[in-house]
Amino acid sequence: MAEGEKKFASVGSLKPGSFVLIEGEVCQVKSTEKSKPGKHGSAKARIVAFNIFTGAKKGLLKPTSAEAEVPIITRSAAQVVAIMGDIVQIMDLQSYETFDVKKPEGISGLQSGTEVEYLRWGDQIKILRKKGS
Repeated sequence: MAEGEKKFASVGSLKPGSFVLIEGEVCQVKSTEKSKPGKHGSAKARIVAFNIFTGAKKGLLKPTSAEAEVPIITRSAAQVVAIMGDIVQIMDLQSYETFDVKKPEGISGLQSGTEVEYLRWGDQIKILRKKGS
């Protein structure tokens, strides 16, 4: 599994909706909770996030001043080329690269020629939504 690009940000700056790498998995932050610094410790941030590719729930507990890895995710447009069972083959509209992606749940009416929006990090790809109807 190829890694995508990433940058670093302080744990305290992460907000709900932002992306973070937890145990090497791309997650979207759902909630953050900060505790006050104690007598012998620093303020801590408790983050609840979900893997954007598998939906698995992940947690992160670190000092607010610590660094967190933030994935640089590309969002692009593609066209559906073919549907083979639960695999959808899509072609990027800028680079003309083709990818085989797991068929997304909750998006109906995908067929050859349909335009979709997708997220990509390394070799992980997820179809977000169908563009225009």
